[in-house]
Amino acid sequence: MKELINRIAKALVDYPDQVSLNEIKGHRLVVYELKVAKSDIGKIIGKQGRNADAIRTILKAVAGKTRKQVLLEMVE
Repeated sequence: MKELINRIAKALVDYPDQVSLNEIKGHRLVVYELKVAKSDIGKIIGKQGRNADAIRTILKAVAGKTRKQVLLEMVE
């Protein structure tokens, strides 16, 4: 799942080498902290948050098989 988020994020931004992803695992919860260049934050979020919502929807669909809750946070 971490590789999936990396690929999506790197495809959306202008500076893919500055994409950083941190994974925090809990018993039933996995939190992914996505960090991108300051100028690329808007591209990850998208108009009215559509890109961020789409990424979160994909993650929830994939996480359904693992029966864990997945959160994606954009960190500055």
